[in-house]
Amino acid sequence: MTKFTLLIVLLIFPFSSNKTTDEGLKDLFEDSFYLGVAVNRQQVADNEKQLFPLLKTHFNSLSPENGLKWEKVHPQLDLYDFEFGDAYVGLGEKLGAFTVGHCLVWHQQVPDWVFEDAAGEQLEKSALLSRMEDHIAKVAGRYKSRIDGWDVVNEAFNEDGSYRESKWFKIAGKDFIKEAFRKAHEIDPDAELYYNDYNMWKTSKRAGVLKLAKEMKAEGIRIDGIGMQGHYMLEGPSLADIEQGIIEIAEAGFTVMITELDVDVLPRPSNSEGADLNMNYANSPEFNPFVNGISPEAEEKLAQRYADLFQLFLKHKDKISRVTLWGLHDGKSWLNNFPVRGRTNYPLLFDRELKLKEGVFEKLREVAGG
Repeated sequence: MTKFTLLIVLLIFPFSSNKTTDEGLKDLFEDSFYLGVAVNRQQVADNEKQLFPLLKTHFNSLSPENGLKWEKVHPQLDLYDFEFGDAYVGLGEKLGAFTVGHCLVWHQQVPDWVFEDAAGEQLEKSALLSRMEDHIAKVAGRYKSRIDGWDVVNEAFNEDGSYRESKWFKIAGKDFIKEAFRKAHEIDPDAELYYNDYNMWKTSKRAGVLKLAKEMKAEGIRIDGIGMQGHYMLEGPSLADIEQGIIEIAEAGFTVMITELDVDVLPRPSNSEGADLNMNYANSPEFNPFVNGISPEAEEKLAQRYADLFQLFLKHKDKISRVTLWGLHDGKSWLNNFPVRGRTNYPLLFDRELKLKEGVFEKLREVAGG
């Protein structure tokens, strides 16, 4: 081929763009489930206007990482801050995304005043439930018909299936969960309502959650689905354990959401399973081996782990409505600070330069049949 002929060919048939730029992740699974991502305050503001095209291309569902949690949206008794929430819901509408609210009631990131009267004494049960209902009415009511589904209650169970001894439970027992769902449904009858927790692949924990969820449904309390937080590691939990959780939740009559999905590629101290924010360990080279970049071996394991997980999710696409990544890119992942602070982690699908990891993408395309 002469140089002139080559020039003509290039003019007529320019180099095709990389598949990671003209084919979105969401497109791989559009006939199976929503593909979501959790966004933070800075990403919602998007002052550089660089994130919107990335979100539009790759995701069709949004979750808020921290911006709608109690301490952010309702820091004082008579003070609400809806700056983030308004921008977040507006972004979801602009994207045409299935927009999730996270979360109305949780034992973390909730101010102490919520449980205290004006004198600093612990509230009685009825007063606490009333305060909780007021919060739900204000927050869920503001976004009625604009938020598609709410994580109503988050992480209310221990690993053995017993109730977490939170301030909520100590004062109100399990009724705080039931009343939260009742109020959320009253305020927005069209919104889907979910319970969300980590380590739902564990038989004991899942049994406790399902017992209450079935009890609520028998009492006529709306609960549509259960979120299985996907805070996984390279080697565990097993696909079989995750699958059993999906099957049992669906057989109990609830939709499954895979929420908060990420894969920790770094070694952890023992006894640091799950996502309990009360756990933290000192940093050391042993737990932070990839400061200057992930090793090729770990990168390959990460790609294969995501491929195996999504293959499982596709197998049960009749049971799963949504898969949501817990963070947009590695640089902003909470796993840089959990369970060991100050680490350099690589748990998500986009790297620190907002580039989709091609090895992961190609494996997901293969899984999806693309």
